[in-house]
Amino acid sequence: MKPAPVSLSSAPRPAGSGARSVLRPLFRSQQAGLVLIILGLVVALSLLAGSHVDESSGRTVNNFLNSYTLIQTATDASFIAIMAVGATVVIISGGIDLSVGSVYALAGVGMGLFLRTAGPAGGAGAVWLALAVCVAIGVGAGALNGVMVVGLRVHPFIITLGSMWILRGIAFVSSKAESILLPESLTRFAKSPLGLGAALYPVPMLGMLVVAALGALYLQRTVMGRHVFAVGGNPEASRFSGLRLGRIQIGVYVLSGLTAGLAAFLGASFYGSVSCGDATGYELYVIASAVVGGARLSGGRGSAINAMLGAVLIVLIRQSIRTLHLDQNYEWIIIGCAIVVAVVLDQASARFAARRLAAGASQRVERG
Repeated sequence: MKPAPVSLSSAPRPAGSGARSVLRPLFRSQQAGLVLIILGLVVALSLLAGSHVDESSGRTVNNFLNSYTLIQTATDASFIAIMAVGATVVIISGGIDLSVGSVYALAGVGMGLFLRTAGPAGGAGAVWLALAVCVAIGVGAGALNGVMVVGLRVHPFIITLGSMWILRGIAFVSSKAESILLPESLTRFAKSPLGLGAALYPVPMLGMLVVAALGALYLQRTVMGRHVFAVGGNPEASRFSGLRLGRIQIGVYVLSGLTAGLAAFLGASFYGSVSCGDATGYELYVIASAVVGGARLSGGRGSAINAMLGAVLIVLIRQSIRTLHLDQNYEWIIIGCAIVVAVVLDQASARFAARRLAAGASQRVERG
């Protein structure tokens, strides 16, 4: 009598094989790579930054690895990261938005002028009113971009490049190039310590985390998010499948404007004033954050969480230059090199994955 065959599924597995099978895709993911790079940079800065003696406590404190510097770095990254989430949604759909910095400036200036006209206000009412004005201006500017992209059938690069100048020009003319002070209630809200300490302000960081989480849920767990990926991955197939491309394209620019308005509200409230020059050049940081986070400029791929991590990485690079007392003129060079390296590595990874899939398919054909 022959022994019954033993199935592979019932055969004993080596110890630890289950854990390795779970961790393997985690370490191959781009999020894990970004986290490891950020942690490595934090460790390197902690070792190279040196230390000083805190006068209040008399203890030796690392110049970088301390609560104040870490939260300040997260605060600097938060305004860029919030806008990067919206810009990533646009990039996934196959578009581009160069106007986010100008939307930020216009939303901030509009909020300042509105509060000045409305008269003195304080408390939670002023905070909610300022938030509503910033969001309304951001959504309106984003809708305008989307309508022009769909209606005029011009490449989004040209449309948003023009709107970048137009919106900042409107902010310049309406504010007369003046800096507008905001009510203290807004600054108290944005700089609320939340029990962490008098010099620690976690509100912008918490806002960044909330926006990134909502962006991830939108892209990964909703039908609308899947439509955005579909349009960016294959517009023609999406059109033939019945998706309304125009509505989806307008929607992604509205989301981009919404996140720019939210960032303007938090940024203006945190610094206590607004001007037409706010967020100048931020569009480069925002797009860089999305690209470093793995968003494909041709569309069809990207992640809200990765965009946030990309913004944190870029701000950490800026912070490392200041902490190590390097020449700040090299900041643009280093960030530009980081963008090029990220894109090259992404394309190399895509080519390697394509070759591996092709090799696997040919092997299956030969076996068949």
